[in-house]
Amino acid sequence: MVSKNSKLSQQDWIEMGFKVLAEGGVAAVRVEPLAKRLNVTKGSFYWHFKNRQALLTEILQTWVTLQTDNIIEQVEAAGGDALAKLLYLFELAVQDDGKVENAIRAWATSDVRVVEVLDRVDHRRLTYTRDLFLAAGFTSADAMVRARMVYYALIGEFTLGTRANQAERLAEIRLQHQILTRRE
Repeated sequence: MVSKNSKLSQQDWIEMGFKVLAEGGVAAVRVEPLAKRLNVTKGSFYWHFKNRQALLTEILQTWVTLQTDNIIEQVEAAGGDALAKLLYLFELAVQDDGKVENAIRAWATSDVRVVEVLDRVDHRRLTYTRDLFLAAGFTSADAMVRARMVYYALIGEFTLGTRANQAERLAEIRLQHQILTRRE
């Protein structure tokens, strides 16, 4: 097979890996089918990765960077008070369809390394969200309860696949934000 794109990068392989992971789970992320989808030889893969496990490691690390580190950085860069940051965090979270998140959570059921990464991600996301609620003036207990409610609801939404259209979902998020940030 001759490559249509001789400049295929490691990132191209990772992006195709995400797509295949979302469509068919980790078992579907295989060198030969990926090469076929990218219209290149398997040799192109081995130019960028030592083996399939190296690709899977990069996919997982890229997911952490994109779906946790970069989101937190975006929220912090946007500025504003803690309540504004919470709203922006919620808005960013619902823009994802959750397919890769679900595939990674499914992958974690059979790979202890993924479980460890997922535990760190969940802890970081919950801690960050809790800290925003704390900065908004909630007690430690209230901040943690609210952080868990919003985080578990989002993961549940991904798992159930219940997604309204984007405009409706953003309106719901703004209402949830009002409810979660209300002090009784």
